[in-house]
Amino acid sequence: MSVIRFIALSTDQVNAYRRGSDANNQLPERHISDGAGNPCRHCLTDIATGVPFLILAHRPFDSDQAYAERGPIFLHAGSCPRYIATTQVPPMFLKRRQFLMRGYNADHRIVYGSGGVVLADQLEAEAVKRFADPNIEYIHLRSGTYNCYQCRIERDVPQSDR
Repeated sequence: MSVIRFIALSTDQVNAYRRGSDANNQLPERHISDGAGNPCRHCLTDIATGVPFLILAHRPFDSDQAYAERGPIFLHAGSCPRYIATTQVPPMFLKRRQFLMRGYNADHRIVYGSGGVVLADQLEAEAVKRFADPNIEYIHLRSGTYNCYQCRIERDVPQSDR
């Protein structure tokens, strides 16, 4: 049984981006997908050919600080259902070769030694391995090619503890 959960961007955050500005206080760019692998960070699926999407800057932290990287992400321009946090690796990720995985502590700082390139079929095992370090509060999964934020990985809390 897995001890991790894959967490997509919240619907509130995504709707704010769709209605307004991004992490750089700029309006999102609007494009039409060519189907070449534009991953939506809300539904965690690839945006289909011919579907409108947004490119915008995202900062996956609540405030600016030294480790609060910001960078480009894709979102469906229209409504899409949020990926329900599960312990299963989202199928979209298994279509890719590799990712960058980094652990962060409760102060939102990188836990040194927790970062590295991980093959897609090893995502679950590598996340579980990183969570063996009690200093790691959560993990960011990023593109292994462009370093773009993909999702957050958290420890799975048993039903009785929720």
